[in-house]
Amino acid sequence: MTASLVHITQAGIALFLQLSIQASLMLTVLGFGLAATWQDALHLLQRPKLLLRAVLSMNIMMPIAAAVIGTTFSLPFEVKVALVTLAVSPVPPMIQLKQITAGGHREYVVGLLIAMSVLAIAVVPLTLVILSHVFGGAAAIDPAAVARFMLVTVLAPLLVGLLTRHWFPAAAGASGVIIAVAGILLVVSVALLLYGLWPITRMYLGNGIELICVVLAVIGLAVGHFFGGPLPGDRTALAISTASRHPAVALAIATYGTAGKPMPAFVIILLYVVVATVVSFAYKRWRARAPSREAQIESGGRG
Repeated sequence: MTASLVHITQAGIALFLQLSIQASLMLTVLGFGLAATWQDALHLLQRPKLLLRAVLSMNIMMPIAAAVIGTTFSLPFEVKVALVTLAVSPVPPMIQLKQITAGGHREYVVGLLIAMSVLAIAVVPLTLVILSHVFGGAAAIDPAAVARFMLVTVLAPLLVGLLTRHWFPAAAGASGVIIAVAGILLVVSVALLLYGLWPITRMYLGNGIELICVVLAVIGLAVGHFFGGPLPGDRTALAISTASRHPAVALAIATYGTAGKPMPAFVIILLYVVVATVVSFAYKRWRARAPSREAQIESGGRG
């Protein structure tokens, strides 16, 4: 009875912290919505060439990289599940500030979040079916479930932010505070989850899984950097987006659409979030030292 109660308590805490992660992401989107405009939100949808580059980078090349890693190395099934769910998940809302401070244009950053979130409704289930056959697993998720999830965690809070700014322009001043609170909530939630799931977490430390996460993150940065186009800011933003994925979507897919216990994949996804954050920070520092001549390109036209 005692062991059962402990298990129930741990599961309840894990669920609470998972919901905290989702809440932090929603607050982040709300904060950016307060600071954005309708032109920002529709930027990428109105530029097919830039949108195609983003789709190639995030929805084609990254899943291919995950498939190659998963089939090349002898990895536990739960690791493959985590790689798949991460590779197909859309842009994570918590990286927009990082992209902007790294030189990304607000309109491109917000537009990328919106466009890839909308496309995720169709792309995520389709990609999961393909990769499921590659890995020999049974991953499937209802497109309606993806649509509801993206609507609640991304599109709805962004719309609230955009409308609030439109009706009450002074509300834009609250954007920074909301994003800061969301960032603190996210860091605390991830840290507590990894700590609370330490018995599972330590199983994947020191056995090469961290290196796999680093390799996938570096590939994502390289692919996004290549497909980002001629403008340095867009290139940096797409690189960070390709390497970093929406953890709440990945966690939801790992729980909903895979056979077996979700907790190991849950832990690996969180580990990847930490690793991708560190690797992206190093990339951002490198981009800050890029030759100043790249800045001259910013005065050129946008595709």
